[in-house]
This record gives sequence, C-alpha cells and structure tokens, in this order.
Amino acid sequence: MAHKFNITSAANDQFKFDFSYNSEKIFWSENYKQKASARNGIDSLKKNAPDAITVDLSKGEDGSGYRFEIVESKDGQHFVRFVASNGETMARTETYASKASAKNAIDSLKSNGPGAEVNDQA
Repeated sequence: MAHKFNITSAANDQFKFDFSYNSEKIFWSENYKQKASARNGIDSLKKNAPDAITVDLSKGEDGSGYRFEIVESKDGQHFVRFVASNGETMARTETYASKASAKNAIDSLKSNGPGAEVNDQA
C-alpha cells in the first residue's frame, strides 16, 4: 500500500507523524512529547477523518467537531488543517496554488487513511 503514516523523531526528544503517499508528505502533525501521543493522533485521524466535514474558511464557512478546514494564505494559496473536536489542529498540509489540490489532500486522507499502515521510524 502506497499510503502510510510515519512516526519520526523530532527536536528535543519529541515525536511527530505524517501521512504520506510514496515518499511525498500530504499531512503532518505537531510535535508530541511522547510517541504514544503521536500514535493516538494517527488513530484519531484513521477513525475520524472519513466522516469529518470540510469547511472552507476562505468562503466564511465554519464548523465544529472533527473537521477539515481549507484556509487561504496571505498570498492567495490554500492549505488544509485537520481539527479535533476540541478545536486543536492535529495535522496540516503544505500550501497549494490550487484549492482543488487542497481538496485532493482531504480526499486522500479520508479514503486512504483508515487502512494505511503505520511505519514507526523513531
């Protein structure tokens, strides 16, 4: 399977994860103090991303609960955040020139995330 989650080491003895297709990172997380917290983040994405709503903040939409947020950057490009029900950002994407590319990243995590293997590289 080409889609996978990777747990890697981060600065200051912390851990992070990414969701990748082949070797291209699509989403990545913040740093976590414990590897178990990074693994819990992956488990939460696998469970909650498929049914999460998508809100386009660049159109003034809003939402609550687990959700994908499409955000417009200052230069008119777009990126995506996956937000937990408590309002904390769990993962984000790079900035894309096209909003369609941002939507493709969402579709990839929704459809491929639940079955993706977890590769512990830390």
